[in-house]
Amino acid sequence: MELVLSLAIGVLVASGVWLLLRPRTYQVIVGLALLSYGVNLFIFSMGRLRVGGSSIVEKGAVVDPAAYLDPVPQALVLTAIVISFATTALFLVVLLASRGFTGTDHVDGKEPGE
Repeated sequence: MELVLSLAIGVLVASGVWLLLRPRTYQVIVGLALLSYGVNLFIFSMGRLRVGGSSIVEKGAVVDPAAYLDPVPQALVLTAIVISFATTALFLVVLLASRGFTGTDHVDGKEPGE
């Protein structure tokens, strides 16, 4: 399971960085989204990978730290998902406004060959 998650994180981050280096603004926005998904998976994996594990300790039970998951990375990822959704929406609005002003969707505002 760790190998699959590591490969997924690597593919998401590599694809995100590759798209960040593209000249069109829509590709840059998709690259930022993929990069944030990869980072979210990485943070989520820091809370231990365990199938069927609980992140809440029952009252009166014997506490074995190895049997429970860390809830802090889960809370961080939930917060990061909300923030990344808001920034992606903001980037899309800025992209549309920039395209309306310049007439192109290139990052530098110029078509190739100009």
